Amino acid sequence: MPGDKSISHRALILGLIATGETRISNLLEGEDVLRTADAARALGAAVSRDDDGTWRVTGAGIGGLRQPDAALDFGNAGTGSRLMMGVAGSHPIETTFDGDASLRTRPMRRILDPLVRMGTSVVAEAPGGRVPLTLRGPRETIPVTYETPAASAQIKSAVLLAGLNSPGTTTVIERQATRDHTERMLRHFGAAVTVAADGETGRRISLRGQPELRGCEVAVPADPSSAAFAIVAALIVPGSEVVIERVMTNPLRTGLIITLLEMGASIEFANRRDVGGEEIADLHVAASRLRGVDVPAGRAPAMIDEYPVLAVAAAFAEGRTTMRGLEELRVKESDRLAAVAAGLEANGVVTEIGGDDLVVHGEGRPPRGGGLVTTHMDHRIAMAFLVMGLATREPVTVDDGAMIATSFPGFVPLMRGLGAAIGP
Repeated sequence: MPGDKSISHRALILGLIATGETRISNLLEGEDVLRTADAARALGAAVSRDDDGTWRVTGAGIGGLRQPDAALDFGNAGTGSRLMMGVAGSHPIETTFDGDASLRTRPMRRILDPLVRMGTSVVAEAPGGRVPLTLRGPRETIPVTYETPAASAQIKSAVLLAGLNSPGTTTVIERQATRDHTERMLRHFGAAVTVAADGETGRRISLRGQPELRGCEVAVPADPSSAAFAIVAALIVPGSEVVIERVMTNPLRTGLIITLLEMGASIEFANRRDVGGEEIADLHVAASRLRGVDVPAGRAPAMIDEYPVLAVAAAFAEGRTTMRGLEELRVKESDRLAAVAAGLEANGVVTEIGGDDLVVHGEGRPPRGGGLVTTHMDHRIAMAFLVMGLATREPVTVDDGAMIATSFPGFVPLMRGLGAAIGP
């Protein structure tokens, strides 16, 4: 499996603002992450790749960023662009952010609002607080206590990264705990970060500003969001048995696996260990008879990118699967909630959308298939429905697969290596 996308973005970004050299192994070399590498170069880091695949980042240090000569084009990279807004927006430079047609539709106001409270000026923005937009950072960033309006690791991370260039303590309060890769990696680079429970499901994260981040070694574990496609493929294709190595098993990223186990999936964890502050394991997955379940809204932050492929698994299950609280799916690369429902219906699966809930009615047997799925330039929609086509009665076609390279450039050859028939 390719390296984790979230970890890859953060390793490059923290390498940019650390002093000394950061060495990154198993970096995801997808288009999204490579755009973040380009942005790090433009902001003053020296970024290179060795012949053995190791990436080296010599950082500019906190407060040492330079003003880029041109706009930072993040392509389709929502994570890279939003996190880098926190970094660049807290420095006294002017930075313009832009992206492709898909990124230009995605909301950035949720990132801009806390940054403005920290002293960042929004010099220009597209309607609705979207890219292209230009930020000018303050001479001194203001420390804040900020409660995130939605369960979003991107909002939290942007605020914490901005707080690195503040003279005080920045605190983020989240009502629902989200993936904690930023907190873990900040500690790995030498920052002082404390985390405490806040209510039944929330957390209070505090960061002491202006630390001396030191370049270090980062071994990127396999991406659980990418592994999700091979996991579900192995579950729905009769006779399958697949071992997926070095998968990150951070508890805030295993919502899909927990849900599939509840559905009756045969998934076993082997060789559990800790690498660079993240938990990893090898997953043994075998074809299984699945049953429908109720997926609580509180699980969404731990599996927000995996709902499209979970919906595919649900289409093969016996009975109704209800996925609750999916409002965040409406502001991803596409309106994933609507796109998933449309794709399932095009292939003979009965679905319902009620508010922000998705209901999939499985019949305990392979769906008809044979449909054409509109991906809306969304890589996870494309991969999920290609997986579906491996086990439907008729092949499933997606209208475009080019964008798969943004997160999983080796998806098609890897799946072919497991026996999948994927082609034009």
